[in-house]
Amino acid sequence: MRICIFGAGAIGGHIAARLARGGAEVSLVARGAHLAAIRENGLVVHAHDGTHHSRPRASENPAELGLQDAVIVTVKGPALPSVAAGIAPLLREDTPVAFVMNGIQWWYFDHHGGPHDGLRLAEADPGDALRSAIGVRRAIGGVVYSASEVISPGVIHSEHGNIRVILGEPDGRVSDRAKAISAVLAAGGMPSPVSADIRTDVWNKLLGNLASGPLCVLSRQGVRDTYADPIIRDAARRGAEEGRAIAAALGRPLPDAAVERVVGATMAHKPSILQDLELGRPMEIDSLFALPIRLARLVGVPTPQLDLVVALVKAAARARGLYPPIGRSD
Repeated sequence: MRICIFGAGAIGGHIAARLARGGAEVSLVARGAHLAAIRENGLVVHAHDGTHHSRPRASENPAELGLQDAVIVTVKGPALPSVAAGIAPLLREDTPVAFVMNGIQWWYFDHHGGPHDGLRLAEADPGDALRSAIGVRRAIGGVVYSASEVISPGVIHSEHGNIRVILGEPDGRVSDRAKAISAVLAAGGMPSPVSADIRTDVWNKLLGNLASGPLCVLSRQGVRDTYADPIIRDAARRGAEEGRAIAAALGRPLPDAAVERVVGATMAHKPSILQDLELGRPMEIDSLFALPIRLARLVGVPTPQLDLVVALVKAAARARGLYPPIGRSD
């Protein structure tokens, strides 16, 4: 199975290594020093089950990689317009594209049902670029748990063994194409259940992003050290509860255990949005934080905790030139 990873950072590189172990013919769309290192030395992933070395084809130009049986998009939200602009040479008529990303994704309200069915999300797909270039019929939703980071060009470290990629169709089918990707990932050591309700899986992951991401940006520390202060842990709980209320208002109720799982996190890992701030990279503020708050307004859910901490994250990002000035984004 020919599978291309579009966006070979920490998450994309880890998934690529698992696909290679599972027997796929893997290629990567990458750039910069990371691309150069992968071309010269291959891709190295240090994980709970050993060090995995593979030599996938890699290029900055998707046209050099050829037509694919599947594409997995693992870029950060701000890079999605470049995916829309460059993905066409990878796609056959029936090539599925799995968006294995954080946050509310552009396809979220397609096949959703109810009063918000078909709602367009400009924060996740500016100008409908993905919708035009790829289309909902190709899209598969994805949620990833990996806790990975690039520790040097071409080298990725994954913190723990509780890894998985959840795949699901926007219309709720358990499709053969999702199962085919899942099977290769599982064969490579990354469990990959196929979900009949991917939106609930999105919210389960997003609770953690909403609870820890803003607070870790503000503390400049990983989750464990940030939560060491019980006052901050209580703030994380309030953020998670607000996220849970938004999910419930949109028809995706989550149990109490979902919040307790989030606030009970003990991993040392720095969330990717903090890594981006420290490295001066564009931050996923809109899809992770601003869009859920907009949806809260849509369904009448108050979010005082998230309003405050997200506004502070935006201010921190603006101070580094990583988010538009007030008046251009808010």
